[in-house]
Amino acid sequence: MITKEQVVHIAKLARLKLTEEEIVKFQKDFSSILDYFGILQSLDTKNVEPLTHSVAAENVEREDVEREADPAFSQELVDMAPSQDQGFLQVKEVFGNDK
Repeated sequence: MITKEQVVHIAKLARLKLTEEEIVKFQKDFSSILDYFGILQSLDTKNVEPLTHSVAAENVEREDVEREADPAFSQELVDMAPSQDQGFLQVKEVFGNDK
């Protein structure tokens, strides 16, 4: 069974703040998921062909076409942001060195 400390560590990596109730819930959920993987690992797959893609689909691509941005619409988007500076959106640091 996964430990509470492991759940807290995973939450920290995902930058999530969990309540004690959520930690207990995720501890049970993660343990169930890992138990399921244990069942899958015990299956005999000797005669199963490796599968790299489940369907034979290809990416559908289109040619990039440059188009003019509507300055009024762009400004409207910037104005809706909670924080901005000189027409740029300001966001909290995502990738920090917070050891």
